[in-house]
Amino acid sequence: MGKVWILMVVVLAGVVDIESARKSPSGRIHTLFSVECQNYFDWQTVGLMNSYRKAKQPGPITRLLSCTDEEKKNYKGMHLAPTFEVPSMSRHPRTGDWYPAINKPAGVVHWLKHSKDAKNVDWVVILDADMIIRGPIVPWELGAERGRPVAAYYGYLIGCDNILAQLHTKHPELCDKVGGLLAFHIDDLRVFAPLWLSKTEEVREDTAHWATNITGDIYGKGWISEMYGYSFGAAEIGLRHKINDNLMIYPGYVPREGIDPILLHYGLPFIVGNWSFNKLDHHDDGIVYECNKLFPEPPYPKELRQLELDHNRRRGLFLSIECINIINEGLLLQHAANGCPKPVWSKYLSFLKSKAYAELTQPKYVTPATLQMMEDIKEEHVDDGAGKPHPKIHTIFSTECTTYFDWQTVGLMHSFHKSGQPGNITRLLSCSDEELQKYKGHDLAPTHYVPSMSRHPLTGDWYPAINKPAAVLHWLNHVNIDAEFIVILDADMILRGSITPWEFKAARGHPVSTPYDYLIGCDNELAKLHTSHPEACDKVGGVIIMHVDDLRKFAMLWLHKTEEVRADRAHYARNITGDIYESGWISEMYGYSFGAAELKLKHTINDKILIYPGYVPAPDVKYRVFHYGLRFSVGNWSFDKAVWRNVDVVNKCWAKFPDPPDSSTLGLDNKEDLQRDLLSIECAKTLNEALNLHHQRRCSSDNSLTSEGEERKEESVVSRVSNLDANDDSTNNNITTEESESVQKDEMPSSFRFWMIFLWAFSGVGFLVVIFMVYSGHRRRGTRSKQGRRRRSLHSGFMEMNGRDRRSDVSL
Repeated sequence: MGKVWILMVVVLAGVVDIESARKSPSGRIHTLFSVECQNYFDWQTVGLMNSYRKAKQPGPITRLLSCTDEEKKNYKGMHLAPTFEVPSMSRHPRTGDWYPAINKPAGVVHWLKHSKDAKNVDWVVILDADMIIRGPIVPWELGAERGRPVAAYYGYLIGCDNILAQLHTKHPELCDKVGGLLAFHIDDLRVFAPLWLSKTEEVREDTAHWATNITGDIYGKGWISEMYGYSFGAAEIGLRHKINDNLMIYPGYVPREGIDPILLHYGLPFIVGNWSFNKLDHHDDGIVYECNKLFPEPPYPKELRQLELDHNRRRGLFLSIECINIINEGLLLQHAANGCPKPVWSKYLSFLKSKAYAELTQPKYVTPATLQMMEDIKEEHVDDGAGKPHPKIHTIFSTECTTYFDWQTVGLMHSFHKSGQPGNITRLLSCSDEELQKYKGHDLAPTHYVPSMSRHPLTGDWYPAINKPAAVLHWLNHVNIDAEFIVILDADMILRGSITPWEFKAARGHPVSTPYDYLIGCDNELAKLHTSHPEACDKVGGVIIMHVDDLRKFAMLWLHKTEEVRADRAHYARNITGDIYESGWISEMYGYSFGAAELKLKHTINDKILIYPGYVPAPDVKYRVFHYGLRFSVGNWSFDKAVWRNVDVVNKCWAKFPDPPDSSTLGLDNKEDLQRDLLSIECAKTLNEALNLHHQRRCSSDNSLTSEGEERKEESVVSRVSNLDANDDSTNNNITTEESESVQKDEMPSSFRFWMIFLWAFSGVGFLVVIFMVYSGHRRRGTRSKQGRRRRSLHSGFMEMNGRDRRSDVSL
């Protein structure tokens, strides 16, 4: 009987082994990455090679090095990685086009044809040089199969959805938006690689369709033709990918809960506190060959724990410093291999050699959550039943590091708390490094800091309005958002009530907004030039209620379309855009409308959410938002936000705007005018109420003491400023400067000086009395104990008297 059991165990074990082998194929893996003969790629190579070793990536790795003969003569980096030399196609041999990105598919084709390694491999992993491997990339563990490669998601490849795919592949419906990490069976790669190269050439030569609205390329220069060559080539042979959006992450992004990526792609700038890194800043950096030179050290792990309390955001910061630390560690090792002297000890070098760092950078292994493919993620069923709880809301607004936006922030934050608006609110603060160092308003609102794009990093164009879409995109990419709907406001708004998706019928695919009828570009050639769906262009803006899934798809297009319209100077004319200044200032508004049209996001347009103070309200409408973007007046009193652009009413204690007329003084003859003026007064009073509460929080009692004469002087200046014609720029600037100086001036009030002098005099007399009494006590006969008691009694009286004086002084 025992022998029978043993036999059964052996048989079962054999079945399990066979089943395991069937489900877990194995094979030889080879990793490839493509570079050119430049310092820029050399330090990236050093970083990637260090991570390859640390992550224990199985199989060999090969650098596909594309160099011209001239470049190779001066090249110093042949020893940096196992290398397979590839003829350079940076300058196309047939067309003469300069396009170095084509070296990637050309290099893979050349390796397949001429390398011995290509004949002894089953699986190929293709990476970019600007990547850091965190753990083994094993194709069959990721789910790759023959005929089904695995790739990362590149959602911005919108050409898969439009005319570009229809022009360049017979099977546009099979076009996958993928790139970055590629895990291929060698048989598929051999069939596919030549098409990757030929389709890249084809798309690159199609200059008529390089536009951003067709390709998603923000530069509109055909720079991502190689990526489309990849997607179109795969579609041409029916090669469908398993798409994974968890395996790879850009440093600076916040990882999804429970996801630990195994690949970092530092293709974009990223920031940790006051430290930042942008690979483009080091394009010509010979750091590999300069002994003991490293990239600036990032913050230490201990600092990150203090910098960010949210668990998931903190994980994102740890990924960012891990990326640069691994590159710096690789540079140290390479310098030693180059024969450099031992570096001088530093805290940072000690950290890179520490056990703590070694533990932080141990290989990471894929988990079931990380391996989940996009096609397997089922959209949750939305039940509109009565018992369904309301979705979470998050309100955001965009500002810059100026006192002009600070007083607007104070007003909006005060109204937010009064309005009963559900959920949290975040200020998206766009500042340059210099502005941030001098900025005083960090405490005005919950804040997400954003690099300023006021001066465009590529074109040099000065256009601060672009910060709005840029900030929204940055926030989405760097924050773990648990809200289902996002409400987007402008800083120059006052909330009068809640703005909720369930009341205004916002839904996924159907955002809600307010009418901006002056956007006539939706009806003419402007829309036809800048969106492939001009019929879907909505004239909207101001208040936006959008599902977060729609916003994630839309935000990049909002930014790209803004850049596109702003660059289209030929169509700035008023009769085309409706812009009275004809300066392209409302490009961001068109960027919004055209970006939404591109995705066919149809808005529910509601004219009962927002009103401009000074406009006549519709009867019986409870508007939820004041938008004081335009000058408004009540009788001889007026308010124009532009007049207060350079006036600091936030940091000067008790400064405020001129009070509007009392509502009791308004005439009752015309009900429409009365309702209009009441709303205008409410808006102005809310702003002053917000400033008053702000000053109560910030200002000490001493700062509140102001003489009547000084108050009258300030009120006089303020009144003159408020009544200026906003069109007179020179006058505005002069008066605003005078007002700014007046607000900053801080004189000691006369009544305060009087009491201070009185207190000093009284204290001096008291001191002389005490000295006299003490001296007399020494001379007076009596016991020592009686003298001691007398002194204590006199001192006690002195302190009590001064205490009373101090209290009475404060009360004045």
